[in-house]
Amino acid sequence: MRILGIDPGTATTGYGLVSSTLQGGLETIGFGVIETPPGIPLEQRLLLLYRRLKELIFFYLPDGAAVEKIFFQRNVKTAISVSQARGVILLALAESDLKIGEYTPLEIKLAVAGYGGADKNQVQQMVRAILGLSEIPRPDDAADALAVAICHINSSHVYNEIQG
Repeated sequence: MRILGIDPGTATTGYGLVSSTLQGGLETIGFGVIETPPGIPLEQRLLLLYRRLKELIFFYLPDGAAVEKIFFQRNVKTAISVSQARGVILLALAESDLKIGEYTPLEIKLAVAGYGGADKNQVQQMVRAILGLSEIPRPDDAADALAVAICHINSSHVYNEIQG
């Protein structure tokens, strides 16, 4: 199972691809960020995000995808722009016929670090350990996207076991 994890943002969207191995482990296929330049109109940033994400889907051919849900933010303007980016991301994934999982930050922290109150560093250290990486993936948005993918794979395994 090859999962594309996404940490949405308008300026920077993190992505990470994780695959489950035949031995039951997880391996990193790739990760990085999609950056949109500041100073261009929002609709152009969203179009750039959409096109780049479609290229990643075409290149990596994931079996499914997972996206971090937006939690309440104090800055309404930021929450709205991230919501718009998230909508474009969901459109690109749906258009590519990918099954999509959506997870809250709490669910991701629980799945990766075993504790919903884990801080960013704890989650990143666990991502590094789970994927057998020599160092924490950078930038932070990419590490967060890998955590989303790990969460989805682990959640899918539990769901499949429950379903028998």
